[in-house]
Amino acid sequence: MPASGSYLIDRRAAEAAVQMSLPLIIEAMKKREVGESGFLYIVIMNPALAPGCSSFEDAVLYEHAVGDRTQWDADYAAFALAKARVAWRTGFDGHTVQELRPYLLTAKDTVLWGSVVLDGLVVSASGANPWYDEAFAGTIAMCLRAIAKSGIRERRDKGLFLPDK
Repeated sequence: MPASGSYLIDRRAAEAAVQMSLPLIIEAMKKREVGESGFLYIVIMNPALAPGCSSFEDAVLYEHAVGDRTQWDADYAAFALAKARVAWRTGFDGHTVQELRPYLLTAKDTVLWGSVVLDGLVVSASGANPWYDEAFAGTIAMCLRAIAKSGIRERRDKGLFLPDK
């Protein structure tokens, strides 16, 4: 894989996917049953930088905080990064690893869940209840996939191969 990572899923695409998803996320976070922290941290991995080809740190494409980080009661960024690491390394949603494939966990892995792997797109979230972290991550992943599909459609009209950026 090239060190630059995905052609269509870059930082700009990741930011756009988060921005598309934020109205839903912010509205949902107003409900107590979603989570009580009022904060959320999102991590998106570069889908073309796999564990065998990249370090985890280099594969982190985009991070986004919802809410004032100075008011955090826990390190939601560390939790989201830890969830992303498990999903990125295993290729499975965090809940799948925790409940069905716990033998894939290694030393210092988190036992929290709230990450998704959708067609190679890894997104994690932390700050809400894990089932909502998973829903928010999944929403962002679906938007990201749509952005990539739209991007490749536009590129096909311009030629058979992707040009250098």
